[in-house]
Amino acid sequence: MEKQLKQRPSNLIKVVLFGPESTGKTTLSKQLADYYQTVWVPEFAREYLQNKWDLEGKTCEPKDLLPIAAGQIQLENTLAEKASLVLICDTDLLETKVYSEAYYTGNCDPLLEKFALENTYDLYLLTYIDVPWIGDDLRDKPHERERMFAYFKGTLEKYHRNFIILKGNSKKRLANAVAAIDELIVSKAL
Repeated sequence: MEKQLKQRPSNLIKVVLFGPESTGKTTLSKQLADYYQTVWVPEFAREYLQNKWDLEGKTCEPKDLLPIAAGQIQLENTLAEKASLVLICDTDLLETKVYSEAYYTGNCDPLLEKFALENTYDLYLLTYIDVPWIGDDLRDKPHERERMFAYFKGTLEKYHRNFIILKGNSKKRLANAVAAIDELIVSKAL
């Protein structure tokens, strides 16, 4: 399982959309991939858990987290081979760790935690809760947005991740994300 959770080495600038449910991560991932003419890595858990819901009427359980993490990294490693300069990730294992702790009384599988902390990214784009919450089969915490945002932000601070907070409408978020990514591109070229 360890091999399945490890990133392959890459010279790409890796950017992660990070934050609570229904804060515009997928929308912004697609916009950034279009802007940089690259690929984006969708959230593996979305399809995995939707299938589980559709087939069994069940939500995420602790036993699902390692398969979700392995699927996410496999998808990331595969799509990194098709990316140019920048890889946009709709999520990462650190986000899976946050959800594990938030939903399962502070617990996280040690293997998931190990790779959530070892896998590296150049920038986290923390999406704020100032967009309308849209419910679906998988989203279930509309009244805990502030608490969840604080947890996500605290995690990035605790592990000293490079991040910016994105607020405002879609156009403003995209502009601020592009400015931060462009700065990374310039610094990497020097």
